[in-house]
Amino acid sequence: MTGHADRAADGTGDAGGRGDTGGRGDTGGTGGPDAGRLDRWRALGSRYALLPLRIFLGVTFVYAAFDKLTDSAFFAASGTGSIGEMMTGVRDTSAVPALVDLALKSPAGFGYAIAFGELAVGLGILVGLFGRVAALGGALISLSLWLTVSWQVDPYYLGNDLAYLMAWLPLVLAGTSVLSLDRLLAERRRTR
Repeated sequence: MTGHADRAADGTGDAGGRGDTGGRGDTGGTGGPDAGRLDRWRALGSRYALLPLRIFLGVTFVYAAFDKLTDSAFFAASGTGSIGEMMTGVRDTSAVPALVDLALKSPAGFGYAIAFGELAVGLGILVGLFGRVAALGGALISLSLWLTVSWQVDPYYLGNDLAYLMAWLPLVLAGTSVLSLDRLLAERRRTR
């Protein structure tokens, strides 16, 4: 084979074909086996960089869903710990009172929608099925909770829903390309 990569591999030049690089190749490092190993670790790190975020958000949303679904008081229209009491308490301080009013028309329905939405998003992002859609769902849930429940938190950075919204955005953009059903399905489509 001839080409830039061959010259870089045999030490006769860099990947751009500019001549002797002092044994650095195209990595800018010191050369040798350690430079190649470091490059492989960097590539591996880049490939799996979003996996810890994906696991954290998936587990957190599944846990939040089960926390709601197993709490008998949560779905009540009123009373301590109920979705109705929480929404009534934040109605006048939310950024979108109309959204709170909509939730207050059917507190139990809104509570179940949030709980099952969190469950679908959490499972979807954990297994990597429709990863971008799941991440968008998580971002929308976090956005709605930020605009209603945690809007009044001052200073704003103490409200956790805004941080969750920002955490979902890289997954909306990148999807779930590693260790995912999305990748498995894409590979299966390519082989057909």
